[in-house]
Amino acid sequence: MTGTNAMRHYIAVLAIVGPTSHAAQAQMVVHDPAVTMRNTLTAVFQEYLAATEREQHGRLRRMAMRLSLHTNLDKYAARDVPRWRIHDFETPFFARDYNAALNYGDPTGAAYLAISHPIVGGSTLLDRLTPGARRSFAARLATLDVADAAAISATHDTGQLRFNGRREQRAIDVLEETVIDGSLEQSATAVLDKISGATLIGVRQRQTRAQLLIGIVEQLLVDSKRARDTDTMNMNMQLVTLRDGRAANAAFAAGAGDALRGWRQP
Repeated sequence: MTGTNAMRHYIAVLAIVGPTSHAAQAQMVVHDPAVTMRNTLTAVFQEYLAATEREQHGRLRRMAMRLSLHTNLDKYAARDVPRWRIHDFETPFFARDYNAALNYGDPTGAAYLAISHPIVGGSTLLDRLTPGARRSFAARLATLDVADAAAISATHDTGQLRFNGRREQRAIDVLEETVIDGSLEQSATAVLDKISGATLIGVRQRQTRAQLLIGIVEQLLVDSKRARDTDTMNMNMQLVTLRDGRAANAAFAAGAGDALRGWRQP
C-alpha cells in the first residue's frame, strides 16, 4: 500500500511539473532584427500620419475662421450707392414710347422710327436719276440706313442694360449683406459660394461694358462714314470745278454777254 501511494504521488508531481516546464520553455524571448525594424518603421509612419492630420485639421480650422472674429465687416459695405433710374415716360407726350424703349428696350425699333423723319419715296425716285446721281444718292441713303440701324440697336441695348441693371443691383445688395454677415456658423464652403457669386456678377458686368463699348464703336463708325461722305462730296465739287471751271466760266460769261446785249427797257 505504501509503494502504491508513493507511485501515485510521483505521477501526480510529474503531471503538475511537466506542463509547467513546457510553459516556461515557451516563454523564451526570441529577438528578430527584421521584425523589430518593421515595427519601428510602422510606429514612426503612424506617428507622422497623426501629426500631418493634426496639422491639416488645425489649418482647416484656421481657414474656417471668419474675418468677423477680428474686425467688424460693416466697414466694407458701400454706402449711398447710385441707383439705376428710369426715364420718365409717363409725362412726355411726344417721346413717351421712346423713353419707355430706353427703360426696357425696343427690339423692333418701332419707338425710334416713330420719332424719326422718314424718307419719302427714296427707292422710286432714284429711277429718274442718271447712274452717277443714283450712285451718289444711294450712298447717302445707305448712310441714313446705317445710322438708323445703329440707333435702334443702341436704344434696345441701353433699355435692356438699364432694366437688367436694377435686378443686378438687387443681387449685389443681397451678396453684400451676406458677405458682411458676422455669423460664425458659415463654413469655408459658404465663403467659396460667395466668391463664386461675386465672380458671376463681375463677369456679367464685364459683358455689359463690352456691349456698351460695341454701341459706342457703332456710333463712331456711323459718324466716321458721314464725315467721310461729306469730305468726299466737297472733294468731288472741287475736282469738278477744276475740271469744268474754265468752260463753265466761259459759258457763264457768254450767256451773260448775250443777255446784256439783248436786254431792253421794259
